[in-house]
Amino acid sequence: MKLIEPILEFHTELQQIRRTIHAHPELSYEEVQTSELVAKKLTEWGIPVIRGLGLTGVVGVIKNGTSKRAVGLRADMDALPVQESNTFPHHSQHEGKMHACGHDGHTAMLLGAAHYLSKHKNFDGTVYVIFQPAEEGAGGAKRMMDEGLFEQCPMEAVFGMHNWPGAAAGGMGVKVGPMMASSNEFEVIVKGKGAHAAQPHMGIDPIMVAVQIAQSWQTIISRNKSPIDSGVLSITQIHSGSATNIIPNSASLIGTVRTFTLPVLDLIESRMREIAEHTAAAFGATIEFQFKRNYPPLINHDLETLFALGVMEEVVGKEHVNAQVEPTMGSEDFAFMLLEKPGCYVFIGNGDGEHRMHGHGLGPCNLHNPSYDFNDDLLPIGATYWVRLAERFLSSPPLR
Repeated sequence: MKLIEPILEFHTELQQIRRTIHAHPELSYEEVQTSELVAKKLTEWGIPVIRGLGLTGVVGVIKNGTSKRAVGLRADMDALPVQESNTFPHHSQHEGKMHACGHDGHTAMLLGAAHYLSKHKNFDGTVYVIFQPAEEGAGGAKRMMDEGLFEQCPMEAVFGMHNWPGAAAGGMGVKVGPMMASSNEFEVIVKGKGAHAAQPHMGIDPIMVAVQIAQSWQTIISRNKSPIDSGVLSITQIHSGSATNIIPNSASLIGTVRTFTLPVLDLIESRMREIAEHTAAAFGATIEFQFKRNYPPLINHDLETLFALGVMEEVVGKEHVNAQVEPTMGSEDFAFMLLEKPGCYVFIGNGDGEHRMHGHGLGPCNLHNPSYDFNDDLLPIGATYWVRLAERFLSSPPLR
């Protein structure tokens, strides 16, 4: 690996920052203490700060030279509503809240890059370091954009990064095109006619209708969608009834749909509605159909991905970079930024959990797991990647 020496020397402070954030997790749009810490550090390092975008968002503006070129680097700050099972010294101090996805590490890595860039300034142009709130389902990226992120901070491209448990610590991965799925949720309420369970002919059983709909929906994946297009339709909740001897008036089906492309998503949503409506009608029932599109698919742009790939190979070595990483059906609101700006999102391996201190929980070191902890060995690696990416981007000819 070719890590930047001053960043390695700054590792202890970055670790302290990361563990402080981990011990004080804050949920979406509640990142008051975290954003205060970020803004304070940036200000201490002489970096002008923009606050208030996305309520608790923070943007550092690092300028040097006369060039009008600019690039954006983004990290997320929010935690999850998870009760941490770890008991090591930096475990969560907030009941029912935990940094179970590594956003504490993402924030610390970008702060490490900002610290170096502000002191050394081996670039000509502007680097915007974007500390975003509310990635975990609340759309903080889109809110920052809606409130003027790209107007106040005009940039040619924007880049993001996420730790990935199970991948070798410090290795990196990326791919051109779809890398993370869209996130969508649905709720269908089947309205039947209640009756005594001993007299089913007197009612319209919404549970049986819901069962028929649930089974038929899976034919969308197996018979309507092309086999070479990825898509997931998972019913995660079925609710109905209150007693053993009563046929209820209604039943609800709740779940999620994930796709890598919008045309496949359009197909699945329309067929779900048609199947539900016609199945219910066949039984004399009706439905209420709600389908909410939360995050679009995250699609990496080709030129920016190839550029980021070169930087990754420079920092960690070509043998430690996977240029065809397997896409995941997980979702990420950085996808909104990639709809507006060219850019690329990469993974950095978090290891298999051996880095965790004594006192960690018994569960695996997986994302959204109460035993998870970010690998602090990644801090100088991620920070070096951010620095080299910004320096190379601003010193190279425009990609577009």
